[in-house]
Amino acid sequence: MEISLTLEKMPTWLDENGVARYLLKTDQDFIQMQSLLGRQITIEFTNEKYCANCSNRFEQLFRMGFCQNCFFTAPQAGESIIRPELSRAHEGIEDRDLEFEKSYQLQPHIVYLANSGALKVGVTREAQRPTRWIDQGASAAIVLAKTSNRFEAGQVEVAMKAFTGDKTPWQRMLKNDIPVLDLLEEKQNLKAHFQGALAPFYAEGEDEITNIEYPISNYPTKVKSINLDKEPKIESTLVGIRGQYLIFEGGRVLNVRSNTGYRISLTF
Repeated sequence: MEISLTLEKMPTWLDENGVARYLLKTDQDFIQMQSLLGRQITIEFTNEKYCANCSNRFEQLFRMGFCQNCFFTAPQAGESIIRPELSRAHEGIEDRDLEFEKSYQLQPHIVYLANSGALKVGVTREAQRPTRWIDQGASAAIVLAKTSNRFEAGQVEVAMKAFTGDKTPWQRMLKNDIPVLDLLEEKQNLKAHFQGALAPFYAEGEDEITNIEYPISNYPTKVKSINLDKEPKIESTLVGIRGQYLIFEGGRVLNVRSNTGYRISLTF
């Protein structure tokens, strides 16, 4: 079967067994990606790229699947998307589009600790858990703090980054080179740093650890990222999915999210 689609972040959820499940949006429908595991598939880049915001075609996209103009003007790519501490919607101050920024930033957020190859702290909207953790390939996560808006969560994250990392070591994550961590103990160790204005945000009593498994038949010992611009056609067996990566035989991986806007044909 051959289908056409423009790549974008795969929708995810946790099933009743704690296993991450994935969909791939096509022009007509969605594909349950677990159904393709163990099968040889062909992905062919058509040399077409479309902005995730304005949908216009471009020779090159800038960042995050946006064209250069949309990256610097669209509220979906505003500074507070990457750096929550720069949020100003709670003050009624507009960055690019105040109504969008209010709807996005003025809602409950969480600051979390995750194990995705190393201990890291991060921020997401309350409604986005556990999706955010799956997208990062975390094996486990725990809520560290709860806030009423994005700015407060950003303040907590900035303070906690002095004591832990905030990056996902993607190669270690994809090889399942995951350290043994007690996330509850790590959370309790950070409690002493919730002082002054940060003290009310500590998520006291929220001790549940979300454990996540991924649909992978065997983990690679080495990983190599696929660049569709340099290698527009991939023919290989799909052996797993973790984070937003498709893992192929031999440890070659394709980051679906980082190729947002790329037009492909998929044959299986």
